[in-house]
Amino acid sequence: MIYFDNSATTFPKPKSVFDRADYAARYLGGNPGRSGHKMSVRVADEVYKVREKIAGFFNAKPENVVFTLNCTHAVNFAMKGIMQNGGHIIISSLEHNAVSRPAFALMSSQRNISVSVAKVSESREKTISNFRSLIRQDTKCVCMMAASNVTGEILPFNEIARICKKRGICFILDAAQAAGIIDIKLGDGINFICCAGHKGLYGLSGTGVLISDGKYSLNTIIEGGTGATSLELKQTDFLPEQLESGTINVPGIISLGAGIDFIRKIGIDKIKRKEDMLCDMFVSQVERLDNFTVIRDNRKEYAPLVSFSYKKANSFEVTDYLSKRGFALRGGYHCSALAHTTLGTKEDGLIRFSPSVFNNQSEVRKLITELKKVNNIGI
Repeated sequence: MIYFDNSATTFPKPKSVFDRADYAARYLGGNPGRSGHKMSVRVADEVYKVREKIAGFFNAKPENVVFTLNCTHAVNFAMKGIMQNGGHIIISSLEHNAVSRPAFALMSSQRNISVSVAKVSESREKTISNFRSLIRQDTKCVCMMAASNVTGEILPFNEIARICKKRGICFILDAAQAAGIIDIKLGDGINFICCAGHKGLYGLSGTGVLISDGKYSLNTIIEGGTGATSLELKQTDFLPEQLESGTINVPGIISLGAGIDFIRKIGIDKIKRKEDMLCDMFVSQVERLDNFTVIRDNRKEYAPLVSFSYKKANSFEVTDYLSKRGFALRGGYHCSALAHTTLGTKEDGLIRFSPSVFNNQSEVRKLITELKKVNNIGI
């Protein structure tokens, strides 16, 4: 199968990722931070090396790198940790359910929390203005994505983070679709970065990262064993142990370190250029086909994914047809109720094409040939 669903999770992974994960599963058998024997200490050292790599990649301190199950886990830690005592939060109109559902769950939790949704508009300037206009005296947090998982649009997160910095508002960035694709760093208003380790960072599934600049302390949403302060009934109050209750995913974390190495070796700009080229090639061909509509605006900047629709069938039917012919794309609503409401695509959803650096032009041409058959013959 030709895989074009890398926005859900990257596949294949670099060989080094599989090799390091296999090595960890076979030879790094101790539980890090839980024992003083040599095996445990060795594993803890290997895990710390990955913290250092991630810290360097995002301009953080290693002790402020927290390993999570996925990006959703990281977002929940950050948002709920900041908002537990009430206040106002702002999110965007394109947010993934990983942001919108925790926000609205907080609003319904009777903790005196309110949520505003800033519209992502036709221009960056208007979008920035929409966020700015919603800020109130009790605004405690802005949480938004760096790039939409539905359209690929790169949002003006740096500009909005700087506004938050001036107003003393915590800024949480959902970098699930952007980390490893565009250069993102802590600082200049960005207080937390939430990442999916298994997407653009090439780690195995079950890996995520929450990265803090250390300015804000978080209330915990789960508590338990950390290997530190074991004789106290109160949860450990320092990072990363405070938010890493229970045994961490050692093979996944080690694989994530190999993914970071791969990105540094190839170059983040080179990876994006390759994937952008495949997207541009795809868009130029699909736009020529009758009955297909590409969801893109030439005035905007995009991460390397393309969503489109087919007039004669819904997105589920198209992706099912393509799957039977050897192509993996995602159809439907992409876990994003707000985005599809904003785009007016709640009825049929959208088809998402998301290549990786491991795809090539020949594979894109084969997909285009199949879409032409869809247009000529039908489903």
